[in-house]
Amino acid sequence: MKKFVCEQNIAHFQKLLGETTDASLHRTLQALLSSAKRELALLNSTQSGADVLPFEHRRRRLVDAQAVRQQFQSEFDGSPHPYMLLDPGPGLRIVDINDAYAEATFISRSDVVGRSLFDVFPDNPDDALADGVSNLYASLRIVTQTGQPHAMAIQRYDIRNPSSEFVERHWQPVNTPIHDKDGRLVFLLHHVEDVTDQLLPSPPEKQSGRDRHPQS
Repeated sequence: MKKFVCEQNIAHFQKLLGETTDASLHRTLQALLSSAKRELALLNSTQSGADVLPFEHRRRRLVDAQAVRQQFQSEFDGSPHPYMLLDPGPGLRIVDINDAYAEATFISRSDVVGRSLFDVFPDNPDDALADGVSNLYASLRIVTQTGQPHAMAIQRYDIRNPSSEFVERHWQPVNTPIHDKDGRLVFLLHHVEDVTDQLLPSPPEKQSGRDRHPQS
């Protein structure tokens, strides 16, 4: 029932957005639509994850997970690029992150492994138009449905800093399926590059060429 209500709300807000010319009402409807899409994404990710396979296929997938992981673990750990490994099943549990991902997102491997993706990375509650959760979930579903990588558009997705305050971040995400030898989906590989510096104005000292630092 809750899923049905979310879907109906989304359709209703989209219809109203197409009809209104009032700027203030348009922003209010956008906020309501973002909230409804987020709620639906959280509901679906909790109940079924991004996996479209029947339960029996999911159970068989677990048998080869470790063997598959061993094939790429050293490259995953040693990569200078941020990577996160996800279980596509219910909850979208975080299987692993590499050091580059931990550094980019202010988290530690021991704190997040086994937790649900959107528990660790919720939308910024102070941004009424935040759509990181719904857009990322939609991309992960595309990957499981097509069996192909999916490159998302540049996405604003604020994260919490070590003081638990949300800070603005913009990312270039790519999500990729990892299959076993029989072609069954085992993991989802989430890769991001932080492009915030390319989109936000630079401080005066950076604009003048002083105090420049290479990106990590």
